[in-house]
Amino acid sequence: MNAVLEQTTTAAVAVEHLNKVYESKERRVEAIGDLHFEVRPGDFTCIVGPSGAGKTTLLKCLAGLLAPTRGAVRVNGREVTAPPQEMAVVFQEYGRSLFPWKTVRENVELPLRERGVPAAERARMVSAALEAVALAGAGDSYPWQLSGGMQQRVAIARAVAYQPKVMVLDEPFAAVDAQTRADLEDLMLRLWSDLKLTMIFVTHDIDEAVYLGQRVLVLSSSPTRVLDDVRIDLPTPRTQAETRVHPAFATLRTRVYGGIQAAKAAH
Repeated sequence: MNAVLEQTTTAAVAVEHLNKVYESKERRVEAIGDLHFEVRPGDFTCIVGPSGAGKTTLLKCLAGLLAPTRGAVRVNGREVTAPPQEMAVVFQEYGRSLFPWKTVRENVELPLRERGVPAAERARMVSAALEAVALAGAGDSYPWQLSGGMQQRVAIARAVAYQPKVMVLDEPFAAVDAQTRADLEDLMLRLWSDLKLTMIFVTHDIDEAVYLGQRVLVLSSSPTRVLDDVRIDLPTPRTQAETRVHPAFATLRTRVYGGIQAAKAAH
C-alpha cells in the first residue's frame, strides 16, 4: 500500500525521514528505515504494526530518550534533542513507573516537583488531574492498594497533571482485562476532547486503534517505514456499543489488518 502522508506547516509533531541503526561489534540492526509523517495539533493518531516493527524505538525517539541515526523529530517546530517539556509519555508497564512507597498524590506530583511548581499550585494541579481520571478519592492510597486499571489511571493522571500539549502512549492498556480496557479507552477519548491534547497512541490492538484514532499509521516490519495512513471517518462522539458495530468500523478494521498482514508477508 502507498502511504498518504499529510504535510502541514503547523505540525505538533513532525517525524522527518527518521532512521535508527543499532550497532555493536557483533551486529548491525536497522530498526527504523525511513519514517516520515506529521501529526497536526489536536489529532489523535494511533500507530500499529507487526511485532518487531520498531514502534518502541520510534516512541523513544519521539520522547527524546533515543537519538536518531539520521533524520529528526520536531515538536512544535523545535528539534527534539532531549525530552520535550510540552510532551508527556505513558508506558505499558505502569507498575514500574509508579513508586509503591509514595501515595497516589505523591506519585502524580513528581514531575511538578521536578519543574519547581510551588506547593499550592501543585496541590491544585494534582487534584484536578485525579478528578479528570475519576480518582478524586484515591489520593492518599498507595499504588499497591489499587487495581491494575486504577494504577494505569494514576500514570495517566501524572501525565495530565504535567499539562502537556502532546501525550504519547506506548501500549498503555495491554496488561488490563477487556472491560477495564474499554473503560480506559473511553477515558482517553474524554481527556483528548476535554483537554485539547495531541495524542500519539501505540498499540497492537487493531480494534482499539480504529476505535480511538482519527487516523491510524500502519508500519512495516523492520527496517520500519509507513505502509498506510488510514483516515478514520467514524461518527463522534464514539461509544463502545455503537461505534464498534458501525458498518465503516469493519471496513476500516479490515484495511488496517490487511496492512499488518502485508507487512508480515513482506518481512
